[in-house]
Amino acid sequence: MSRSTVSRAVGTRLFAAYAAASLVPVVVLGGVLAAGIRQDAVDRALEYGSAQAAVVEEMAIAPALRGQDLAMGLTEAERERLQMATDLAVFRGSILRLRLRDFSGAVVFADDGASGPAEALPHYPAGEGVVPATGTAFTTAVDGGSSVALLDDDDGLAVGRMIRVLQPIVADSSGRSVGVLELLLPYDTVAAEVEAATARTYWRLGAGLGALYLVLGAISWSTTRRLRRQAAQAAHDALHDPLTGLANRELFARRVAAGLERGTPGAVVLVDLDRFKEVNDTLGHHAGDHLLREVGRRLDATVRAGDTVARLGGDEFGLLLPGVDDPADARELVQRVSDALAVETVVDGVPLAVEASCGIAMHPADAADVETLMTCADAAMYQGKRGATGVVVYDRRATAPSPHSPALQHDVRRALQDGDLRLHYQPQVDLASGRTTGVEALLRWQHPQRGLVGPGEFLPALEQSGVMGALTEWVLTQALADCAAWTAAGEDWTVSVNVSVRNLEQPGFADTVARLAAAAGVLPSRLHLEVTETALPADLAAASACLAELAAHGFGAALDDVGVGFASLSHLRSLALTEVKVDRVFVTGAAAHAEDAAVVRSLVELAHGLGLSVCAEGVETAEVADWLRSVGCDRAQGWYFSRPHPWPDLVRAPAPEPALTSVEVPS
Repeated sequence: MSRSTVSRAVGTRLFAAYAAASLVPVVVLGGVLAAGIRQDAVDRALEYGSAQAAVVEEMAIAPALRGQDLAMGLTEAERERLQMATDLAVFRGSILRLRLRDFSGAVVFADDGASGPAEALPHYPAGEGVVPATGTAFTTAVDGGSSVALLDDDDGLAVGRMIRVLQPIVADSSGRSVGVLELLLPYDTVAAEVEAATARTYWRLGAGLGALYLVLGAISWSTTRRLRRQAAQAAHDALHDPLTGLANRELFARRVAAGLERGTPGAVVLVDLDRFKEVNDTLGHHAGDHLLREVGRRLDATVRAGDTVARLGGDEFGLLLPGVDDPADARELVQRVSDALAVETVVDGVPLAVEASCGIAMHPADAADVETLMTCADAAMYQGKRGATGVVVYDRRATAPSPHSPALQHDVRRALQDGDLRLHYQPQVDLASGRTTGVEALLRWQHPQRGLVGPGEFLPALEQSGVMGALTEWVLTQALADCAAWTAAGEDWTVSVNVSVRNLEQPGFADTVARLAAAAGVLPSRLHLEVTETALPADLAAASACLAELAAHGFGAALDDVGVGFASLSHLRSLALTEVKVDRVFVTGAAAHAEDAAVVRSLVELAHGLGLSVCAEGVETAEVADWLRSVGCDRAQGWYFSRPHPWPDLVRAPAPEPALTSVEVPS
């Protein structure tokens, strides 16, 4: 059954329930109104009876009496007048029965000639006897009130056919009651009029309620349709990317998980566009969105009918290729996808050739759960970005984890806790004396499976993570402990720690460094801190303030990788620095290329002019070392002097005079 059919069935059931629920208040309302109409009819009948009785008493009965209490009896003249007044009314049918009773309840006069105690008198046609003197209706009339009631006839109709009225008789202007008038009035005429009016009211009520129900039904139908569409749209939006219309990360993960549960072999592919940021930066985000939509369209058009294409976020896409169990077949299919993306497209009049890095992970060969499978594909994709080919099949023996992988961050945290991190040191040599004056500390990860891993493979994942602060504190603590150890062994090296801008922006960082140095027993002058030029933020306020605090404590500071970043002369002048380090990009070719030589010579002269020392990185030959010495460079480091080693293994060259030592920890 299709999703639309299911949706319609659910909508129909919802409408039926809504319609039934709407019918209940309509029926209840109709019942309440009908009961009110019936009660109104009864009330009108009672009012009619009371009015008729008042007219009979005032116009016919009272004038025929002499004003004495009925218990004293009636004169013959009074009887004749009463008989004449009532005969005509009875004959015309306006009165069914009339009786005059004294206050004891005895009948003094009746239209049918009956008189005497109430218990001895015949019943009325409807089977009702004379109202007893002790009854509420009679005592009410004796007390000056009026009692009106409807009497049902024998045909069982819901509306009574006779109106019985008991009210006091006032025979003169004194207002004194002389007895009780008991009347039976016909109800047929009134009932016919009331029933006709009631029927008309019922029809109007029924039509109104029917119209109300139809309106409610139309509203409910419209509401359920709208709710159904909104629910379907919300369900679609929750699982699809709004820009490309492709499946999103949630739906992609669900489909991968479903394939894993079924045991279906397949391939998961992560596709990451290369240099997409340049499109946003140069052509604008609208052009980037256009390019992402075009990439999504090409991916969807290239894969097979049963495959899934998803946009996982940013410029990253995912492919699920069920039924593919051969890595070679998966690579061939993904290569076709890569080739389709590489076809030139025009965005805002600019021709672009989309390049992408694709990582492939196989199920069940590489992983049996979604998270691990995605991590493997991410690692393969990252290897594709670094390698010569953009399509890489995951190989646990050759593929390193992506430095942006959350799993990698977790592993580094675990390495920090388990003591799997190491510091190796590379000597920094004073070029004038040839003596080792400092060591640059390089962070290493002793991975349980991959062996010793360099910082470039895991530090980028930590730069913006919460673990960076803890890692820097560990490096500072270890470097200071090593400095204390080699000082005790007779070496006068100082230790320099490369920190990130994130550390410099952390409140209280300078105080933390001072506390750690004091705890290790290392003088502040023996510790240098380095910050990479390329990592300097546009707003230097926080970093500059922190460097000034460090200088106030007595720590040295160096600007690393000078020449490849964007530091200006104002940065060199305003920051509290003691040294600049020239990047290996210029140092390696300085002895052979005039351009590199000019850059290095200028940087040395500039630094000396600002009162800063200069250290050159990446020295690999004696020629470069001699040339650096000739232009006045103060210190140098590189494989020409020594590879990095744990500090006890370093080759220490003797020197006649103590020299400055620096240790650098990459970030």
